[in-house]
Amino acid sequence: MAMEIERKFLVNKELWDQWPKEAPHYLRQGYLFKDLIKTARVRVSDETGYLTIKGRTVGISRAEYEFEIPKDEAEELLTRFCETVVSKYRHIIPFEGKLWEVDVFLADNEGLVVAEIELIEEDESFVRPPFIGKEVTGERKYYNSQLAANPFKNW
Repeated sequence: MAMEIERKFLVNKELWDQWPKEAPHYLRQGYLFKDLIKTARVRVSDETGYLTIKGRTVGISRAEYEFEIPKDEAEELLTRFCETVVSKYRHIIPFEGKLWEVDVFLADNEGLVVAEIELIEEDESFVRPPFIGKEVTGERKYYNSQLAANPFKNW
């Protein structure tokens, strides 16, 4: 089974703004279905599309299956089947042997900046970059699927 082991953190915007970074990727994603047990997401990136199915989170792990699909089909799925879309810029930041994904949210989630790190094991140790703030792993309101339904601007 494909597993995702992930921890999520808020970002200190002042330190983040000073951090050197490459150009981000622009992402748009919507949810075909979501509940407490499973979600199915469609994502459009600069180059292609993805269909991702995720299972229930247990601890910091969950089943995850991701499939690349043609960009035009992903666009059509977003338009025809997703009621709301989350848009963001994603920065990939290498730090101390790990890759961090920093999402700078746009539109109704503007002002929210979240960093994620994927791990090989739940108890794996890692070094946090200086811009990493409070851990929000497991706080549902920070899940992208929840941001689609209850955006940051409404908090």
